[in-house]
Amino acid sequence: MAHERSGIGASLPRKEDARHLVGRGEFTADLKAPGMIEAAFVRSPHAHARIRNIAVPPEAKGCVFTAADLPQIRPIRIATQAAGMKSPLWPPLATDKVRYVGEAIAVCLAPTRAEAEDLANAVMVDFEVLPAVVDAAREVRANSARSEIARGPQDGRVLVHEGWSDNLYIERVVEGGDIAAAARAAAITVTREFRMNRQSGLPLEGRAVVAWHDHRLDEIVVHASTQTPHTMRVALAEFLGLEARRIRVVAPDVGGGFGPKARLYPEEIIIAALALHCDRPVRWVEDRGEHLLTAAHTRGHYCRVTAYADRDGRIIGVDAEIVVDAGAYGMWPQGPYSEAAMAARNLPGPYTIPNYRARHYTVATNKGPLGPYRGVGRPSACFAIERIVDEVARAVGRDPVEVRISNMVPPAAMPFTTVAGMHLDNGDYAASVRLCAELLDLPAVRARQSRGEADGRLVGIGFASFAEQTAHGAAEFVSRGAAIIPGYESCTARILTDGSLVLMVGIQSHGQGLETTLSQIAAHELGIDPAHISVRHGDTESTAFGFGTFASRSMVMAGGAVARASRMLRDKLCRIGAHLLQCDVAEVQCADGAVRGPRGEVAIAEIARVAHLRMDGLPPGVEPLLDATATYEPAIGTGVFSYATHGAVVAVDPETGFVELLDFAVAEDCGTMVNPMIVEGQIRGGVVQGIGTALYEEIPYDEQGQPQAGTLADYLVPSAAETPAIKIGHLHTPAVATEYGMKGMGEGGAVAPPAAIANAVRDALAALGAPGRAEVNETPLTPRRVAAAIERAWAGRPRQGRVD
Repeated sequence: MAHERSGIGASLPRKEDARHLVGRGEFTADLKAPGMIEAAFVRSPHAHARIRNIAVPPEAKGCVFTAADLPQIRPIRIATQAAGMKSPLWPPLATDKVRYVGEAIAVCLAPTRAEAEDLANAVMVDFEVLPAVVDAAREVRANSARSEIARGPQDGRVLVHEGWSDNLYIERVVEGGDIAAAARAAAITVTREFRMNRQSGLPLEGRAVVAWHDHRLDEIVVHASTQTPHTMRVALAEFLGLEARRIRVVAPDVGGGFGPKARLYPEEIIIAALALHCDRPVRWVEDRGEHLLTAAHTRGHYCRVTAYADRDGRIIGVDAEIVVDAGAYGMWPQGPYSEAAMAARNLPGPYTIPNYRARHYTVATNKGPLGPYRGVGRPSACFAIERIVDEVARAVGRDPVEVRISNMVPPAAMPFTTVAGMHLDNGDYAASVRLCAELLDLPAVRARQSRGEADGRLVGIGFASFAEQTAHGAAEFVSRGAAIIPGYESCTARILTDGSLVLMVGIQSHGQGLETTLSQIAAHELGIDPAHISVRHGDTESTAFGFGTFASRSMVMAGGAVARASRMLRDKLCRIGAHLLQCDVAEVQCADGAVRGPRGEVAIAEIARVAHLRMDGLPPGVEPLLDATATYEPAIGTGVFSYATHGAVVAVDPETGFVELLDFAVAEDCGTMVNPMIVEGQIRGGVVQGIGTALYEEIPYDEQGQPQAGTLADYLVPSAAETPAIKIGHLHTPAVATEYGMKGMGEGGAVAPPAAIANAVRDALAALGAPGRAEVNETPLTPRRVAAAIERAWAGRPRQGRVD
């Protein structure tokens, strides 16, 4: 049957590739409109400064706009729903003060981007430079000391936002069990500090916006490279003071998003406002320097973890402190609060840890705002707990694989609520560890280690496991105090006069292959060949409302909505088909492009012709047209959990600290795979980004708040030359609360590589026999950091010679 060959479970080639491989995709920067002008921004060169004056050259009058010139723009505001969350107003164009390098102060318009940049360079801003807040962990320590001595807000501290008593957006505690009792009972105590430094999402296509006023429809049309067109329309209406009916947002082809494009940016508001103000099409396309400077940064996590364990390595308690450097402002709609909370709630991972406490702090600094990026808090949580598991194993003298498995939630205990309140639904976590070890041939790696390398390099192997919360429903976002609850997705399914099908969905595809996989679900339900199914997304004018693509939710949420809408159409097709076949509706089914009955079949194309063009052939009580709109939320509002174990094999040069990745494997379970080929593509893409976090990507800041990586010469990313062939093995535990047993998996590939690679480096350096620990607990694991760790381990003692 058609749905068996091309429906759920089929590895169909991606429909999207037909246009992208020949260069016929249409991205925001490709759009041109008559009379279009280009925008460039005047940006702050300082991390923290007062604006005394903005001087615009006389010849530039009317082409340069400051906040005073666009009074209709309202400050960005995060509507928090929970007590204790601070939410500063963020003016899209700075007014009296700048709070990070790159903050927009003015915008310049000209016929070309080069001319607009010349105007921007001619604008002179008089600053009073202020001290910058750059060290989030230091701020937490200072705030703690300040509380102990009960000093007031005017104690000389630098504040990012006047009127605040400190630089904390929020502080919370997640706890369960009795951590003090665990500390008393522990035979083994292991403490480590971990740091995951700031980096960029760095999609292939940066941000871009084109806007114009459509006078015929009296609406502002905004084309943008965004993951969330419908919620962007909500935001533009709010911050421009317009009715939503007067705004249309279109996301054309989007060249990668990964989370940073799931938030609202000042530039999007400003370009839309300028299109209305000037009554001309306006375009802004960021360059790579702007992206590294001002697009949402990610990670920026510091974590101190103490694990308490028995002599066999069973972890009986974990005590943690988590600090997140969230930058100067919270990004709309969810603000800066999720990172630390997600890290704290996910740190216990897939383990049966009975006692837990995590104090977490989200800190305002004079850096660019922090936004979501593939994993949101979970990579640092995984890094911390998986490194700790390995160190506990070393402390008790057992293999880390054995200790990892012995601490995991067993299948018989599912569903299982972790000590941090995460509701794990099902799975066999230990099986993923065993499968990953098998994929890497663990005995062969150990044998290679014992033989040694001819070139003196040290070989190591490391593993990291995680459980990934996906497809969060309303309950999860309500528990976070979110002002907007993205708990569902929608689909309008429409069969046209010739029997072809159009699916109009509220999500937005930016590389996930959703145009292919959603058509496979409809094919499964309706028996229509995916070649005759189109998926439309990214346009608020033509698609049902939805929240967009983020948080490993699209396949479960939008796929569920497609399934429901398709079944609604199927019911109507069967009613009409049974009438035309003169049989009972219970006797027919949709398959292979037709409705089949006991004595014949009628093509769906013929049913569509009747439903649209020959209503005289419809059964009594059935209305014309073949349209259906459905929404979908999983039965479990807290999400369903994919899980995986990643493994890495590395070779470390003990003289230079250079790390070569020799092998990498993933053993994963995302429930039912709609298209296994696309699932594996998503895994490999995520792993490469995780390798970037582990070994290459970092945006350091100096003491004045100046970012030190402004070009791709300074900001390194992995390429094919640095990435081994990634081995993938699958387990299959269908979810019980979703359509077909699907689970999300888009972010998981990026979660575990930093931990797996750090554990592998630690394993390799153990062969040095240094009197101190040789380990690197900070990403990226650069040669400088690895070499420094080796030197610290020897602590000035003479080395025993290079290992040969």
